[in-house]
Amino acid sequence: MVRSDTIRVGVIGAGHMGSTHARNLRDGKVSGATLAAVSDPGTEALLSFSDVARFASSSELIRSGAVDAVLIATPHYDHTPLTIEALEQGLHVLVEKPLAVHKADCEAMLSAYARRPSRGQVFAEMFNQRTDPRFCKLRALIQAGELGALRRVNWIITDWFRSEAYYKGSSWRATWAGEGGGVLLNQAPHNLDLWQWLFGMPARIHAFCGFGRFHEIEVEDQVTAYFEYASGATGVFVTTTGEAPGTNRLEVAGDMGKIVLDSEGLAFTRNEVSAAEFIKTSLASFSPPAVWHVRVPVAAGGANQHVAIMQNFANAILHDEPLIAPAVEGVHSVELANAMIYSSLTAKTVELPLDSAAYANELARLRAASRAR
Repeated sequence: MVRSDTIRVGVIGAGHMGSTHARNLRDGKVSGATLAAVSDPGTEALLSFSDVARFASSSELIRSGAVDAVLIATPHYDHTPLTIEALEQGLHVLVEKPLAVHKADCEAMLSAYARRPSRGQVFAEMFNQRTDPRFCKLRALIQAGELGALRRVNWIITDWFRSEAYYKGSSWRATWAGEGGGVLLNQAPHNLDLWQWLFGMPARIHAFCGFGRFHEIEVEDQVTAYFEYASGATGVFVTTTGEAPGTNRLEVAGDMGKIVLDSEGLAFTRNEVSAAEFIKTSLASFSPPAVWHVRVPVAAGGANQHVAIMQNFANAILHDEPLIAPAVEGVHSVELANAMIYSSLTAKTVELPLDSAAYANELARLRAASRAR
């Protein structure tokens, strides 16, 4: 692929997020990238972008020759065919979360990427929370072995509150046919991506989902899931769009102590000796190891995480900068979401890797009975 000094980007989908990304590009917030085109089937959505090429058809934009890259910000089911078409046309692709609705579609997208016409094509995902300094620091501590072997993870993310009016705002939203899932496919993909980015993938999952528990919707708006790892570590993941006031607290326990990540930052209660060693050598019956209480310093984050991902995308194309969020890793968060829904629907523990065909068949059954709001 021939390089230039500036990447011409086309934004596909001019809804809330798509138009935000388009404005950031148009306003020059991404060095080395410029907004060249926008596509959306709604004429009104395109009115704000009269200074660039506009297309009612995403396929026309992809095949126009007006862009070098596309940013896909459409309803979830469209991510797969649009990504495949753009990759086949030799374009770089940045896709909004989730990568796809289900694992089988992710596999189809990754297969298309493996067949891409140019080895230089870049394929990334908008996992902007990977740029949050708190999560970057936590990952660095885990990878450096500061926590020792992981024992337990608990994440409560119940501050994703949404009203009934939010769900009624779009006919496709919160339906199996239109969105393919609820809180796990819309709000929590960032959390699920961070979970696997920090802790890896579990070996099995058992989950309990509330489908329309708090809202008049088909899909899940309440989830409690239990994860088991091959190492023996465990995890509990709790999320909902129906709780107020909500909580966002991540607690990670390892052999060398415990880290709590919340709105206050990172608090590390560090064991002076390993818990495993202390269990075997201590003569005291009840006293745990002595600890140090450490407030972990975290650098101030950038004001716009979405822009940070777009800048990294442009840098990867122009300067071979490593991607912060390669799309090939996006399948993991989708697999976690699918496994939780599948476990709840079947009332069974789901072994990972998930059988993508089995889940696709279950989702097809749900889509057949789905109704637009």
